Amino acid sequence: MAVKIRLSRHGKKNFAFFHIVVTDVRSPRDGRLIEQIGIYNPNTNPATIVLDGDRALYWLTNGAQPTTTARRILSYEGVLLKKHLQGGVAKGALTQEEADKKWNAWKAEKDAKVSSKKQTVSNASAEAHKAAVSAEAKVNEARAEAIAQKKAEAEAAARAAAEEAAAKAAEEAAAAAEAEAAPAEEAQPEA
Repeated sequence: MAVKIRLSRHGKKNFAFFHIVVTDVRSPRDGRLIEQIGIYNPNTNPATIVLDGDRALYWLTNGAQPTTTARRILSYEGVLLKKHLQGGVAKGALTQEEADKKWNAWKAEKDAKVSSKKQTVSNASAEAHKAAVSAEAKVNEARAEAIAQKKAEAEAAARAAAEEAAAKAAEEAAAAAEAEAAPAEEAQPEA
């Protein structure tokens, strides 16, 4: 029976995540499996990989062939390096302690790279949020100034209209006073 290590798709449309499974070559992609050895979620940044490295190494040593993507995931997690080092131990080129030391050094370096990437992503996200907040504050200030300017213009127009109306009322009152005074003057010369 030919065995493959491959990905089985799960999740919803345009938001998939994958189970890393050991399965018979003849079974369909999401069909019958022998064992699930991990989960791969490419939707996060960086991608989330949860892998049982010991079971993956067991299946690789027993002849399971990983697909291209599964091979990359296994390499990323160090399973292929561990298999390579175990081959060196079996041939007598290394001792088990040396192999473990090399693998632990590689794993520490890899974990440092991943944590620095996570830190960089979170810092970039925080800076983008700060920039968005400051841009929004500037827009809000500009809107507030525009609203204040419109209110001032409206108040000035209302004041001008009120002054104009008062001036017009004063002119009308003066004209009315003159009109009252003129008939009174006309009436006095006749008397």
